[in-house]
Amino acid sequence: MKKWIPATMATVLMASVLAACSAKPAEQQGASSAASPASSAAAKPAEKTKFSISLRTLAFGHVEKSPNINEDKWVKKLEELTNTDMNIVLVPHKEYEQKMIQMFATNDIPDVVQGSGGVNGKEMAGSVKAGVFMPLDDLLKQYGPNLLKKIPKDAWDNVSYQGKIYAIPEFLSNPSRRAIFIRKDLLDKAGLGVPKTVDEFLAVLRKFKEMGVENPYMGRENFKYADSFFGAYDVYPYLSMFEQQGNQIVPKFFDTENMTKALQTYKTMFDEGLINKEFATINATVFKNTILAGKAGMWSMNANELLQWESQLKATVPSGDIEIIGSPIGPDGKGGHYLYGPVTRGYFINKNVKNAAQIIKFFDWMMSDEAEKFFTFGIEGDTYKTVDGKIDYKSPTDPAGVDEERYRQSFLWLVQDTTYNKGTLSLTEDGKKLMNVYDTTLKNEGRDGITFEPRLESLMKNPDISPLSDQAPPVILQHMVKMVYGKEPISDWPKVLEEWKSKGGNDVIKEATDKFNSKDPSVTISMPRK
Repeated sequence: MKKWIPATMATVLMASVLAACSAKPAEQQGASSAASPASSAAAKPAEKTKFSISLRTLAFGHVEKSPNINEDKWVKKLEELTNTDMNIVLVPHKEYEQKMIQMFATNDIPDVVQGSGGVNGKEMAGSVKAGVFMPLDDLLKQYGPNLLKKIPKDAWDNVSYQGKIYAIPEFLSNPSRRAIFIRKDLLDKAGLGVPKTVDEFLAVLRKFKEMGVENPYMGRENFKYADSFFGAYDVYPYLSMFEQQGNQIVPKFFDTENMTKALQTYKTMFDEGLINKEFATINATVFKNTILAGKAGMWSMNANELLQWESQLKATVPSGDIEIIGSPIGPDGKGGHYLYGPVTRGYFINKNVKNAAQIIKFFDWMMSDEAEKFFTFGIEGDTYKTVDGKIDYKSPTDPAGVDEERYRQSFLWLVQDTTYNKGTLSLTEDGKKLMNVYDTTLKNEGRDGITFEPRLESLMKNPDISPLSDQAPPVILQHMVKMVYGKEPISDWPKVLEEWKSKGGNDVIKEATDKFNSKDPSVTISMPRK
């Protein structure tokens, strides 16, 4: 396999790529000769299952700092437990879609490819429809009993095309995944109660600024993990956010009244210094580092990250206390972040692979008790011990250790329910409290819309007008930023809609409306879950 992460990548990441180069298609192995991943050490040694696999770095510090991920001790232990020889090819998080499209264009395709948007994700570049990958139904029935038993139907549906399964999904049982994080120690110092409405949130942010907090609300480029107030007004400009207006199906950002209110909220924050003046250029790394340095009061993040972020914050600010609170509610009394789809990552197997059965067994092992114990607690005698038949495990508190734990429990555990790590959370009172947050706060909030699967063809034809799962269409996003920065009047939003329509948006509305009305059996139309 050729190198397909560019020379412009950071040196540490490039080293991982160089180690992963020149992989050939997985070697032919008969099912009888491949070891079952869960086989005991006493079993007769079997030939290792060799395969290359592309994985998005997902901005995991442990991954992107690794000089060679294939020599990582946790990768080596995983290979030992599963009798495999993996060749991991890292795809840079920020350039993921671009590099995936490049990969398909050059036909430089690993044995297993990780996707993030189902079979029709933009990053897959129509590869499933083009026949690049093999259907997995028969292989799963024979070699994937744990996968079929434990992964819910809606996740399988998300990775199916024309009635056949094309990927193994990592799934999410609770779609309300993102939450508002707040420095509770700062809120207590401010003497204010937990905010609920948009106005109450602004009051807290103003108090944080008065107290000297550098970033009362932590912003980030493209409004990623900085979009809470669009949720308050139910105008997320994302792929899953269509709604019915009159006799048409349109994106939610067509609600001019509420979109302008949301944009005005952000402009108020910008004008008053409640959000960083350079938020439009703050990337994921700067975003996290700023927060962990104690320079932010409030932000959005995946709820399952709470304890690890708090642990890392305390290394800098020992008194720092992070809590999850309800998202700001809008005029309809509701709020919340966008609801995730049922699949967070999917693994597609190249049609040219000869040992697909063994690769399926590898993924099937991911759903075993042995896998859960390994990914959750690590290696006995190293990261945990057994006392009186019970596991004695303490999560690391130093930043590097937290990064490593997060990597093992999330990045390397390729197939799991990613809502939260129950094994770790059950060991502490803080963990049990976080699980309760999922069952109460997050369960009762979140925004959703009408979704089409496969993705509308009119969107796939024109990237400039096409939204992503959590990012506005480029033509829309540029105006959103300009309006918040005061370079365009917010009252011009109707003109933005006309521009979007003129660049192909009219075709999107027509296609969405026609498919919604026709009830075409080849199109799965999901209605809002909340």
